[in-house]
Amino acid sequence: MSGPPPDAFAALLCDWCLRPAAGEQVLINTTTLAAVPALALHRAVLERDAWPLLRVTPPELGEEFFRYARERQLDGFAPLELTEVQRADAWLRIDAPANTRALAGIDPELIARAAKARSPVQEARMQRRWCGTLWPTPALAQQAGMSEPDYAAFVCRALFLDQPDPLAAWQRLSDRQQALVERLSAAREIRVVAPGTDLSLRVDGRTWINSDGRRNMPSGEVFTGPHEDSANGTIRFTVPTSPRGIEVSGVQLSFRDGKVVAAGADRGDEYLQAALNTDPGARFLGEVGIGSNTGIDRATGHILFDEKMAGTVHLALGRSYPETGGTNTSALHWDLICDLREGGRLSADGETIVQDGQLAV
Repeated sequence: MSGPPPDAFAALLCDWCLRPAAGEQVLINTTTLAAVPALALHRAVLERDAWPLLRVTPPELGEEFFRYARERQLDGFAPLELTEVQRADAWLRIDAPANTRALAGIDPELIARAAKARSPVQEARMQRRWCGTLWPTPALAQQAGMSEPDYAAFVCRALFLDQPDPLAAWQRLSDRQQALVERLSAAREIRVVAPGTDLSLRVDGRTWINSDGRRNMPSGEVFTGPHEDSANGTIRFTVPTSPRGIEVSGVQLSFRDGKVVAAGADRGDEYLQAALNTDPGARFLGEVGIGSNTGIDRATGHILFDEKMAGTVHLALGRSYPETGGTNTSALHWDLICDLREGGRLSADGETIVQDGQLAV
């Protein structure tokens, strides 16, 4: 399947996202379905006088792990993996699945158990310069309900690789989002009202982050960590998600003093309940974010893209990003998305920020 121009994709990841300096070590993780962009990125990192370290695996590896792992492997991790991450200067993951439902038959409790055990590796990654991105595959096109050429073109638009100067386009988005960050930095309370939703939470004293593609590519959101005990009300997440390849849709959560006290999903409820039981922090919010990427105009079933969709708000259960001032800790970080484009409103201290999917700021 064709995708974005590989050399342009690699240049964007190097010069906007990772910015490797001479002599640095860059870990690149992907599957064999992304061999073309991986080789282009390998060349680009070398041209910048840094060390590219490719870790290219069969796309079936995740499913194989859960089918054959023993107790030791479910409850731990290979020490060498942690050492490698700790020694790297930057880390990149290119998602390129062969089957977006590969883990659908795996017990959700096993997935949550392994994620909890591997949290030291994940925490070490978060301390590096990191970026997550995607390469189009037939499975992703099918999940999005699009033809392969249409999906490849959609990914190009989301990455701004359809524009004459992608780096300049990302700079313009960064500038627009910074104005929104400055408005929200003075806010005390965020309220989200939509069909099936009326939720309030506090953000005073927290730091809003301009997510402009440096860490996620594509990006296009501003986010912060809400006060851990502040969420009250109910929210219905109208955009389906597929964490670890398991479809979850129609999620409704009720909060009292920050904690999820009632939860259900129209589909994937077993995964939802297992995720909430990952650890004590999994029932609290670690993030609230507002999507602004107009190149993403439809849900595709992939959280990396869908949470950036202009006209949406997303909340993450679990781990906070420390740079926001959030303090919630958890092995879970799961973004759930509410579409505000049809009758939804997000306000800050009563002032409209998003109305029916349109930014008012």
